[in-house]
Amino acid sequence: MKGKTVLVTGGASGIGLAITKRFAKAGAQVVFWDNNAHTGNSVQNELQLLGYDTIFDTCDVSKQLEVRSAISRIDSPVDILVNNAGVSHVGNLESTTEEDFDRLYQVNIKGVYNCAQAVIPSMKTRGGVILNMASIVSEVGIPDRFAYSMTKGAVLTMTLSIACDYVDHHIRCNCISPARIHTPFVDNFIGKNYPGQEKEMFDKLSKTQPIGRMGTPDEVASLAFYLCSDEASFITGSNFPVDGGFIKLKP
Repeated sequence: MKGKTVLVTGGASGIGLAITKRFAKAGAQVVFWDNNAHTGNSVQNELQLLGYDTIFDTCDVSKQLEVRSAISRIDSPVDILVNNAGVSHVGNLESTTEEDFDRLYQVNIKGVYNCAQAVIPSMKTRGGVILNMASIVSEVGIPDRFAYSMTKGAVLTMTLSIACDYVDHHIRCNCISPARIHTPFVDNFIGKNYPGQEKEMFDKLSKTQPIGRMGTPDEVASLAFYLCSDEASFITGSNFPVDGGFIKLKP
């Protein structure tokens, strides 16, 4: 990864932060975006103390002009784009409001479109890798995830389309589909919705994966690193579940 420029969206927390650290540790220059400037700057200070070559920039991936402006501030052409930024939602068709639907579309779908479209021109001249963050809901139905499933299904099919359209330009495009990963989001969700039952609900949610636990951000980051490395140069147009057996083994 030395000498390569990696762009990670949503790279200041959770899975995105683990990916940012994984690439930086390997010697890449990592530009990471987040729409929370306070969090991003705090993470940037920590990473620079570790001696990593990282650059933080504030960017709302749902806004095309912001994306293009942020891309223009990156000194080197982007070799690897990790489309990790995303938002979630709990609700079925009836309980999903138009506002909910539009918000998820703007970030989870349009955000991938905006960022991929911004890096493609330079990648066409030199090759590159685009890795998208999908979800197990791209392949299986889960209760009360209507809008979220819609967006992650789109991420999967966008991945296949990009891989097909740009294979002759030596651009690879794959996606990862995590199941439940233990991030601060999970802890906050449990604390907000099940006060006083945190441990019970954590155990219950952990056991929804056949392997008996949630995944870790580092496990997702390790797969992301491999798929973007030259060792995976024969892999494109594929989806990789990181799901503790959820898709294939769950009764």
